[in-house]
Amino acid sequence: MKSKSFITHNFVLQSEVAKILYHEYAKDLPILDYHNHLSAKEIAENKPVSSITQAWLNGDHYKWRAMRAHGVEEKFITGSDTSQKEKFLKWAETVPYTLKNPLFHWTHLELKRYFGIDDILQPSTAETIFEKANAVLEQKTPAQLLEDMKVEVICTTDDPTDSLEYHRAIKKQSFFTKVLPTFRADALFFINSDSFSTYLDKLAMVVGFKVQSLDDFKSAVDNRLEFFNQHGCKLSDFGVGEALTIVEYTDDEVKVVFNKKLNNNQLSTKEVNIFRSFLFEYLGKQYHKLNWVQQYHLGPIRNNNTRLLKEIGLDAGVDSIGDFPIAEFMSKLFDKLNATDQLAKTITYNLNPSQNEVFATMMGNFQNADCQGKMQWGSGWWFLDQKDGMEKQINCLGNMGLLSHFVGMLTDSRSFLSFPRHEYFRRILCNVLGNDVEQGLIPNDIEFLGKMVQNISYYNAKRYFNFPT
Repeated sequence: MKSKSFITHNFVLQSEVAKILYHEYAKDLPILDYHNHLSAKEIAENKPVSSITQAWLNGDHYKWRAMRAHGVEEKFITGSDTSQKEKFLKWAETVPYTLKNPLFHWTHLELKRYFGIDDILQPSTAETIFEKANAVLEQKTPAQLLEDMKVEVICTTDDPTDSLEYHRAIKKQSFFTKVLPTFRADALFFINSDSFSTYLDKLAMVVGFKVQSLDDFKSAVDNRLEFFNQHGCKLSDFGVGEALTIVEYTDDEVKVVFNKKLNNNQLSTKEVNIFRSFLFEYLGKQYHKLNWVQQYHLGPIRNNNTRLLKEIGLDAGVDSIGDFPIAEFMSKLFDKLNATDQLAKTITYNLNPSQNEVFATMMGNFQNADCQGKMQWGSGWWFLDQKDGMEKQINCLGNMGLLSHFVGMLTDSRSFLSFPRHEYFRRILCNVLGNDVEQGLIPNDIEFLGKMVQNISYYNAKRYFNFPT
């Protein structure tokens, strides 16, 4: 493969209108990354990133999957006995074969934006790129990498029992980027798990009292919600990968189920659904009370490869798209909360592309005058976080809702080098609008379209989340 990069000035931009919209309206806007899995600890410690291998391959299951598909031995992917350089060289071997996969675009956008590297990553260029990138990273802390990309705010993903000590440490330092926690409530829902009792013990330890009843549990949850709120939290999240059901329940039924679990008894599927239905509703009302935005990531089927799960653990890169029915769950949950005027601002993300219209139309059922675009169908997520997936999401949202009020892109990433994904999204957005102008489908009004692009890229999210300035 020729070594010269294809990431040109007008990469993705196919029309003059698209070029104007991107370069004059979108390109220089700051970034608000309201959902990611970055490490607050690494930001707080403020140490230079050790190598591009650490930044790119540690925890990046997108790359792991590609390397496995290329036949790379696991020791060069997640192994502990191989060097950073050996792993990088195996990734470099894989990259040419990722053509048509978003990893090909992301990899070369990142090389160009962070390191000024225009070469295609492949075996013949790998050694030089490894040395050049590492020379840059040896001088760059995570906070500096974020500032280089003009990232104003990031929202990390945090368990309810997290001490948030690193968020506090970050706040004491004069970083350009504000780092806010997100209340990721998944562990609270695993009442059917053998580890739930252990988690309750952990919860009890951080709140300072034992969880011996449902009332204790609610008090403990409220305690952590307030703790997160005091530390600047603006969002919650949920991402359990399985079929979800909302059922009718009484308070007494929930107490019986919870007490049964406390006594180490097995729960039926019906009993699990009773508890989860209660918890979805309870948390939803608390999020509304706190004026948070609630997020629901729905649709993965997780941990398919049990062998790798045992060897590596969770997030091993063996999750995929599920085909669970989702519409009834969303309808019942949002309707329950809306019935008492306690439905918070909400973003949903689907993983199954066949459900695009399902999600887009469901969110439209519960819009109101609380704010513009209160109910958001979120950007292309995970396996849909690529050019085709984003184009379909943009066009479907335009068909079924109001694209103009969309809060835009997020990285959902574990890498401090992932922020050119915002550039990627902005270029794609501008190209979609530019193509519509070329086809005579929308007015050739650059000022109007430019404002729309700026809102979707930055200003809508700033208003929607009420981020600190």
